[in-house]
Formats: sequence, C-alpha cells, structure tokens
Amino acid sequence: MEIIRNDDGTLVVPVIPGRHDFDGETDPGVAPTDEAPTTRVLHPGEGGYDEALVAWDEQQNPDREPVVSTASGRQEAMALVHEVATSPDHEVAAAVEHLDDPTASGEALRHVLVGGVPSVEGFAAEVAAAEGGEPLPAHEATKIIGEVLAELDD
Repeated sequence: MEIIRNDDGTLVVPVIPGRHDFDGETDPGVAPTDEAPTTRVLHPGEGGYDEALVAWDEQQNPDREPVVSTASGRQEAMALVHEVATSPDHEVAAAVEHLDDPTASGEALRHVLVGGVPSVEGFAAEVAAAEGGEPLPAHEATKIIGEVLAELDD
C-alpha cells in the first residue's frame, strides 16, 4: 500500500496491525486472525510525519539517486520557502515557476527532510536569518517543503 499525500499536506499512511501477545485466556492452538492493513492520516508536526513525507517522496521516484544539496540550491530553496510562507495566497506553483534551478532546489529540500525534525528546524532558522522574520515552526516548514516537492514532481 502506498502513502498518499493530500492537497492539505496530510499523509495517508498504511498501518499494519501489531501482533497480539498470548494473554493466557486464548486457546494457544488457535491461529491469530490475519487483519488487513489499515490507514492513518498524519498531519504536519505529528510524530512520524517527516519520515512518512520522506517515504512518500521516495515512492514518487524510486530510481532517484541519493540527494545532494548544493550551496546555490539551498539558497534558492530558502528563498522559495520564505516566499511561500509569507505569500498571502500561499502560491507554491508561482514560486516554483521562478526557480532558476528547480532540480537543485528540490534536492536541497529533500536533503533537509532526510535529516528529520532537527534538520527542518535548522533550515527554518537559516531561512529566517537569510530572509528575515521569525523561524517557521518545523511542522509549517515541513508542510511547505512537501507542497514544493509535490509541485516539482508534477
């Protein structure tokens, strides 16, 4: 089952039911029932969201080489995240259109995601230092990164 990214940034992830330990009351000769995997909706900032977003991004292009962040790609990615965060219309598509090197910016953002929450927090602090303003909360930065990557993959 694949991870699905919704337009609002939430991720629908598969959840395979855990194993139930023998409680002493169940007949040990009876095999446990096979339960079908279920799903769970994860919101930005929720535990496991960053990891699920990385997995979603990898499933979009499983043959992609490991991510490499360049200085110019990171700078452009920081400006892009700031632009989307401060835009009154939250215009991701328009911001992505203005990128000089969409591939490098995407790689820089993927590199941030792979580092998990501490990496996203550090990136948000870098964005604030470079572009001005207060650092975005990690869940907001992660949501914007996911939106940008979805737009770049379209």
